Amino acid sequence: MKRFHAHVAVENIETSIDFYSKLFGQPPTKIQDDYAKWMLDDPRINFAISARGHAVGVNHFGFQADSVEELAELKTRANAASPGEVLDQEKSACCYSNSEKHWTIDPQGLAWEHFHTVSDAPEFGSDTAHQTGTCCIPVRGSDQDAPSAQAACCIPNGSSASQAACCG
Repeated sequence: MKRFHAHVAVENIETSIDFYSKLFGQPPTKIQDDYAKWMLDDPRINFAISARGHAVGVNHFGFQADSVEELAELKTRANAASPGEVLDQEKSACCYSNSEKHWTIDPQGLAWEHFHTVSDAPEFGSDTAHQTGTCCIPVRGSDQDAPSAQAACCIPNGSSASQAACCG
């Protein structure tokens, strides 16, 4: 069974952990200096927060798959929704977890992550597939886009941009 995922960038991790722990009626299941995650069962959600320099607010949404078969189903759906604009990360260390994942972006530019967690990781992460030095939160690529080191990766927008140009 898949679990909905929401990741919010916060200004103050301690204040936010206190707020969300009270709001959800339980402490986080994972806490780091710059990150916290609640694995809630009612409703079934993986809710994460981080203070890592991103703009405060919604960072991305997604679905956490319980199996590689569910992840494959989610990839089929992502490809149907955004043909040619799915960014694969077969082995990724992100958010203190090792995962298999892929990304797509909705028409408004909001990133959607589909992932299957394999194990815990000792650090926040690095995108080993694209060597960005951080977790890959995709942005839509265009001739006007100039990804910064913090923007991570981009997904081509049917233009001359390529994933290698955006992510390399």
